[in-house]
Parts: sequence; C-alpha cells; structure tokens
Amino acid sequence: MATKRISDEQLVEIIEAAIFVAGKPLSKRHLKETVLADLSVSMSRINNAIEDIQIHYQTRGIKLVEVGSGYRFQACASLAPWLANLWQERAPKYSRALLETLSLIAYRQPITRGEIEQVRGVTVGSGIIKTLLEREWIRVAGHKEVPGRPALYATTSAFLDYFSLAGLDELPPLPELQESKINQLLSDPSVRELSE
Repeated sequence: MATKRISDEQLVEIIEAAIFVAGKPLSKRHLKETVLADLSVSMSRINNAIEDIQIHYQTRGIKLVEVGSGYRFQACASLAPWLANLWQERAPKYSRALLETLSLIAYRQPITRGEIEQVRGVTVGSGIIKTLLEREWIRVAGHKEVPGRPALYATTSAFLDYFSLAGLDELPPLPELQESKINQLLSDPSVRELSE
C-alpha cells in the first residue's frame, strides 16, 4: 500500500511531466497505477491536479485535452497555419467514400457493411474497410446473428484520439433531415433483408 505523501504542487508537476513525455494519451487510472503507484494519491486529487493543469494552459499555445484514451497536450487549432510549416509532408487526403463510411460507423455503430451500403447507395470497397482497420479507427465489434454472420463495425479509442474527441457524445449532431432519412432506410424491412 502506497503511503508516501506529496503536496498538491508536486502532484501537478508529476502529472504534467508524465503526460508531456508519454507520447500517447494517459488515462487517470493509468497515471495512478504507474507514475503515482508509490504515492498516496486519491482519484479526487488526480482530478483536481488535471483541472489545475488545464486552467494553467488556457492562455497558452498548447492545451491539455481529454481524448478517447486519456489526456494529452496538443497545440491550439488556431495556431495550425504557422505550425503546419514545421512538416514538409501534408496530411493525408481521404476520399469522400472513406469519410462517409467512417461517419456511418461512428454515428450508427455497430453497423454492418451491408447497412452502410444501403444508406450510401453504393458498394463499400474492401479497400475502405481495410484502410479504416489498418488505421485502427474501426474494429470488428462482433457479428450480426443473421445468415452469413456479417461483421459489425464500431469505432475505437484511436478514432477518438485522432479526432480529439473524449467520447462519441462529442460528435457533431446530424442534421435532422439526414438523420431521419438514415433511420428510415435502416428500419425498412426490404433494406434489412438486403443487408443481411
């Protein structure tokens, strides 16, 4: 049992440094079980320390943000025009088909390939699903209990991390007209039969 005590200031320093050097987002639980394992620190104190760090960085060029798999530092979006000059390579361009497929998976998960095709009205190329799986933005969450047992796709924490989302509830809302059309298509028995 950890019995060593530290001040709130030391706790903030340790958490700030750990998140800074980690190279990947860190969850509160992971911080407690690794960096803070030998210290007597409650989750309440960890929460307060993270809040203090976020407040400290509110007026800086970087922010401490929560994403799907934990906390990380990232540059403010408003600085992108200047920071982009640091990298010679450009961000990859994704096809409309890939982005539509990813959007359907994010908003309607778990969803089968057949259901995606019914909403989009075109076949989903195997390259699109392969790319999304390779980027670890989606995963097979199971199989639908129908003949052929098609894979059910869902997003991953890597998807949330890449798009700087703490959870799926942070996805922008769908326009009502588009959402009702998608729901209508997915609830149509003839569409369900085709997707199964």
